[in-house]
Amino acid sequence: MTPMDGPAYGNRLITDLLDRAVERFPERIAIDFMGRCWTYSDIGDLVARAARGLQDAGLKPGDRFGLCLPNCPYFVVLYFAALRAGAIVVNFNPLYTESELEHQIRDSGTRFMAVPDLAMIHDKVEHVAASAGLERIVLCPMRDMLPFLQGIGFALVKRRDHATIRDESLHIRLKALLANRAAPDPVNSKPDDVAVLQYTGGTTGVPKGAMLTHGNLTANSGQMVAHVSAAWPDEAGWQAKQERTLGVLPMFHVFALTTVLNFSIDTGAEMVLLPRFEMDQVLATIRRKPPTQFFGVPTIYVAMNALPDSKIPDLSMVKSCVSGGAPLPLEVRESFEQRTGASVVEGYGLSETSPIITCNPLRGLVKDNSCGPAFPGTVIEIRDPENPGNLMPQGERGEICARGPQVMKGYWQRPDATEAVFTDGAIRTGDIGYLDEDGYLFIVDRIKDVIFCGGYNVYPRIIEDAAYHHPAIKEAVAIGIPDPYRGQSPKLFVALAEGESLSEDELRAFLAERLSKIEMPREFEFRESLPKTLIGKLSKKELVEEERKKLA
Repeated sequence: MTPMDGPAYGNRLITDLLDRAVERFPERIAIDFMGRCWTYSDIGDLVARAARGLQDAGLKPGDRFGLCLPNCPYFVVLYFAALRAGAIVVNFNPLYTESELEHQIRDSGTRFMAVPDLAMIHDKVEHVAASAGLERIVLCPMRDMLPFLQGIGFALVKRRDHATIRDESLHIRLKALLANRAAPDPVNSKPDDVAVLQYTGGTTGVPKGAMLTHGNLTANSGQMVAHVSAAWPDEAGWQAKQERTLGVLPMFHVFALTTVLNFSIDTGAEMVLLPRFEMDQVLATIRRKPPTQFFGVPTIYVAMNALPDSKIPDLSMVKSCVSGGAPLPLEVRESFEQRTGASVVEGYGLSETSPIITCNPLRGLVKDNSCGPAFPGTVIEIRDPENPGNLMPQGERGEICARGPQVMKGYWQRPDATEAVFTDGAIRTGDIGYLDEDGYLFIVDRIKDVIFCGGYNVYPRIIEDAAYHHPAIKEAVAIGIPDPYRGQSPKLFVALAEGESLSEDELRAFLAERLSKIEMPREFEFRESLPKTLIGKLSKKELVEEERKKLA
């Protein structure tokens, strides 16, 4: 595929990606799950049957269909099947609590939801179904996806983990859903129709559903195709030889939804899916099926860097390796590249932008601590946070704003929040950054995370980056704590690498050479590990809440 020009982005349906792959590559392997494989022809057939089954069960165009599944073939099949039926997919994290599930089901108006037959996921959904208004649960048997011997082992050993069905009338068994081989009724979906509700805290912390259209998501996939194609201009056979994507990032998160799922389907790649990040399983899978495409969050790269030399995987075949979801410390990137043989570049985006808006080139100028220039067809603007109508001069810090075909339609049933997040048609990210003379974006910090010290703005990321220069530090998070004199002062939480030791005085002396006096943390706290979000990103909110309770 040749790189697309701007106007071509976003004129496709998500189902068009699969249709094209099935037509061009019917015999290629589409999915490898724990060693069991499905071709593109197999997936196309299952999607058509599942779409027919969903229509027969009463799912109508515009209805919301929930996916509460780990990475597995069911996720892929039911994602495309729901969209084929004209429904809107709502992504649910399988680790959500009952209250989180209930809120999101209610807010989105989800009618149907797919869950695995695992007690830890299914039972929560069944328990809140009646109160939340959920009408049907599509029950997906995990055993049926596994290779024969593993399936038998799962049935025998994991018996206590199996879901107990209390209300059979609420459920649709996947086997029954797939029984009708008639073609699904055609649906007149358009690129501007909402395809996915991706729930996010946005810039306010209140969970909202970002309305991502078919055009938004296919645009971001097309932008990725252009980005990768630009790295291999002399290799006409970039897609003639099938690429292989290691899919360990959860696809209910928008970064993986685009990079692992949509982009892989768009290019006819093989997806090697893993249900969770478990290091030994990841390493065994890399040995069994060496990837050529690897997408991760910084904590994955940190975890690999912590491996002994004997366990470091050979990733020299990887051509496309991108880090997203959170800032990638320079020391983490350099160590990963030196030890694995793979070059990793940093990208940047948010749920509301499908998600990628900038990324360093895979080949070419990569700037340290930058998340790269604008993605193809994207415009990045730096605006005055206090007066967002004003653009900041090049090189000056301000709020990062973006416009492009991947930018969401708005927030689901939140017109006020939608109006607040756009300025002059550009989406406000809530992040502070600047553009250099070459158009490369440098992120300084989140607006809400800025520490206000005696009239100065202190950016936690600067403190964290300085801490990561110390070889003993594995993880670092800085937050603001109340200060009776300056209003706020920084506090630094650190977790040390295994076998390392470091005193507070040693760390303070180390940072004194890298930070100004106003940036120097007033307090330090050493921990075995730091809190993380459900997708593995370091999280500040738990630490902020702990400090608040101490004061109370």
